[in-house]
Amino acid sequence: MASQKGGKKYPLVLYTRMMSMWWTAVFALGLASCGMAYILYSQGYESWRWMVFAVIGGLGILLGLLILILRKSAYVQPFSDHLRLSTPFLRMNISYKRFIRASPANIGSLFPPKSVSNWHREIIEPLAKMTAIVIELKALPMSQSVLKLFLSPLFFKDKSQHIVLLIDDWMRFSAELDSMRHGTVAAAPQNKREISILSKLPKNK
Repeated sequence: MASQKGGKKYPLVLYTRMMSMWWTAVFALGLASCGMAYILYSQGYESWRWMVFAVIGGLGILLGLLILILRKSAYVQPFSDHLRLSTPFLRMNISYKRFIRASPANIGSLFPPKSVSNWHREIIEPLAKMTAIVIELKALPMSQSVLKLFLSPLFFKDKSQHIVLLIDDWMRFSAELDSMRHGTVAAAPQNKREISILSKLPKNK
């Protein structure tokens, strides 16, 4: 069976922002642990003491670099019959049959500063003026509690059946999503082809 051709991949800004903050913190912690290992080693402490810090530091540095590499790998991509949401640890297809509506909303109004934790506020503040697409669904492919193991709580404004997608080019994404859902992308080439064939048929005089 031939694979379905999808539309453009749109990076998830919120996921990238969150991972960018995480990699900096994890990498810095790794460097600090390595620095502590060197101090303990240079002062002649038992080998197991500085080796513990060295191992923790090395793992922290590697994990930080891995997060840096993966931070822009999360995206959404429209297909003819579903929307794909993909992260390094989750790949979920949302059928258009589940859709109720997709509407734009200001990210700052979705998550007012007083309604989120300090950590989430730090993520949201630089993005507060951006526009997100809120997709309301009849039902999520899996429960919110499960999805929050792979996605930030900021992908959900409340406990209703929806998902919040923050994308740089939200207008283009919205237009392409609408075209895919209603089949206008596939219909246009077909009509054009039919017209070109008919124009070549001999005309009765």
